Formats: sequence, C-alpha cells, structure tokens
Amino acid sequence: MFHRIGDWDDAYANGVNIARGDAWPGVWVEASRAFRDKLAGGERARLDLSYGDAPRHRFDLFLPDGAPKGLVVIVHGGFWMKLDQTFLSHLAAGPLAHGHAVAMPTYTLCPDIRVSGIIDEIARAVEAAASMVEGPIRLAGHSAGGQLAARMICADSPLSERVRARIANTVSISGLHDLRPLMNTKMNETLRLDAAEAAAQSPALLAPLPGARLVCWVGAAERSEFVRQNALLANIWTGLGAATLCVEEPDRHHFTVVDGLADPAHPLTTVLLTG
Repeated sequence: MFHRIGDWDDAYANGVNIARGDAWPGVWVEASRAFRDKLAGGERARLDLSYGDAPRHRFDLFLPDGAPKGLVVIVHGGFWMKLDQTFLSHLAAGPLAHGHAVAMPTYTLCPDIRVSGIIDEIARAVEAAASMVEGPIRLAGHSAGGQLAARMICADSPLSERVRARIANTVSISGLHDLRPLMNTKMNETLRLDAAEAAAQSPALLAPLPGARLVCWVGAAERSEFVRQNALLANIWTGLGAATLCVEEPDRHHFTVVDGLADPAHPLTTVLLTG
C-alpha cells in the first residue's frame, strides 16, 4: 500500500498524540529542579555558566565525585523554539554515576535566530565545556537537540580540530535529521527554513567526520516520522563509513525515550558511554 503524508503538522505533533501528553514538560521540571538542588548542595553543580554574550548563551555543568573521566554534553530539544537546559538536568544522573561530567547548554530560540545560527552556538558551548573538563567527549541530544548533536560530527563541523578529535561517541535521541519535511509545517513560520538552509543543516544530507560513531535511538511508540528520521541517518551514514547503531526502544514515546539517561544501568546510558 502506498503511503503519503497529508498532514505534516500532525506527523510531527507529539503531545496531542500521546496519552496524557500534556504532562510534559512539567514532569521534567520537577525532576530537574530536585536534581539541581541535590547537586548544588554538594557543590557539584555549576549553574548558568556563560559561553557567549547573548542572554541564552548559558550552560550548566554537573560534576561527578572525583576527577571526571570525560565530558558528556546533552542538548535539549523543543523544535529549536522552546525549552532550555534546566528541563533535562536529571538526565545527567546516569553519566555522573559512571564518573563523567555533564554539560547542558541552551541556545537562542527561533525566530530570534536561524537554525544555522544555533549550530554555531552549540559549537561554542561544547568548546567552552571542553575547556573545563579533560578527556573524551560524548554528545547526546533529544529531538531538535539530536540534530544539533549530529551536526557537531558532520564533515563541516564548526568545532575546532582539537575538540573534534576528542569526540568518542554521539547519540541522537529521536533526532530530526532531514529538515526538509519541516518546511511543510506551520512551525516553519517561526523556524523560517528555506530549501538551502534545510539542506545545509540536515545531517542526513551531509557526510560524517572520518571515524565518526553515531547511535540513532528512538522510542518504538513514537510518531512514524521520528522513527523514519531515526533510521534514515543511521542508514545513510553507514554507507558513508561511519560506525552506526540504530535502536527502537520498546514502549517508549517521544518524552519517555530520554528517561534512560537518568539511570546508570539503562542501555541508553551504557551505549552513550561506550567507545
């Protein structure tokens, strides 16, 4: 049977298509606040650090007990239009338990910036965090954050050669890897994507860095477009020489798929810290 998408807005709509979907992001807010309070009391949370001059050029840095084994950077989503680093603080728990420092940046939101400008901001944030923590770097991002994380390991990455060489692994969680379909949505009135920018900022249309390692992880209960986008990048980059892994986690939707990062024993945390 042929398949054609007739309603692009619905294809990328998460909350309205998930039972009790209106609980998010509120569920994250409370968990993240409690996590920050706990680590701040032990002086293991350095909050609202600056990586630039703009109001949202900020990141939080969480530190493990003892010297860090390396750095994990987790980039939030929100379709490049919503949220900030404070929504996902609790997801640092998994990597922290294994001795890795965790940086969580935020960025200027559309329409005050283009997606291409956000790419540059995330690169600046990664560089700033990398200057504070030695060792290998592992990148992760959720939804739009998955696209931002994957762009850091494209052949035209805005990262310095020094930082590129430190990247050991990247995990895109429910990532948006081909931006062209989003031009068909109402949200593009805010994103302002055109054909040239969508092509230039779509990891699926770009080559990976030599030696790139990429995990594409999605919830099996997500919208079919997110499942398709997840498999798309892993498929294409396998053919371009990257080491890739594609996972559809059972019984997870777009908001619960990130929960594994909060659990030190969860396979999502394990695969992020592999390599």
